[in-house]
Amino acid sequence: MSELNYRNFYIGSLISSVTAICLLAGTWMIGKNAFFLLLNADLGNAADTLFSFWTWLGDGSIWVIIVVLVFIYRKKMLPLIFAAIVISTLITQVTKNYIFPDQPRPTYGLIDMKQIHTVTGVELNKVNSFPSGHTGTAFSIFLTGCLLIRNRWVIPLGFLYAAMVGYSRIYLAQHFPVDVGAGIITGLVTAFLSMLIQKRFSR
Repeated sequence: MSELNYRNFYIGSLISSVTAICLLAGTWMIGKNAFFLLLNADLGNAADTLFSFWTWLGDGSIWVIIVVLVFIYRKKMLPLIFAAIVISTLITQVTKNYIFPDQPRPTYGLIDMKQIHTVTGVELNKVNSFPSGHTGTAFSIFLTGCLLIRNRWVIPLGFLYAAMVGYSRIYLAQHFPVDVGAGIITGLVTAFLSMLIQKRFSR
């Protein structure tokens, strides 16, 4: 029996791909700014608090917890996780800083600030918008989790976790939907390449 769960991975990848396509298509059909404003709508104080917390679950430091858990329960899978950390970081940073440097974020001045919903206490970045690093991290964790965990519950729960991180970046006015879609693609590429690396180590 394979140590990696390909079935969960393929299902998770399909759902993630459809989500990314929807975000990219929505940006193309509605427009970058208009689609952002549609998804950035104020959902109330409870949502402000929830997404202010949830967005940090896509911060790069969350990998520390993942490494510790894998080290304790699935030590043989450490190459998968370390590869995911390195690949997702490289894709995000190279894209942000060299391929699409200084891409403006929603609050840069492209949209009237009166139209944008912001959350008190959240520091608003101005540039390096594409892709969303938090989203890339969250979907990398979700999809590598699909490879590691055999139970099917990892798909709906993992996707919910990653999708909420992605949405939080729009809700908190940190990214456009297209940035989040690109972050999902980053997670897909990361998980696929990490899977190949893990298979090499397993041999």
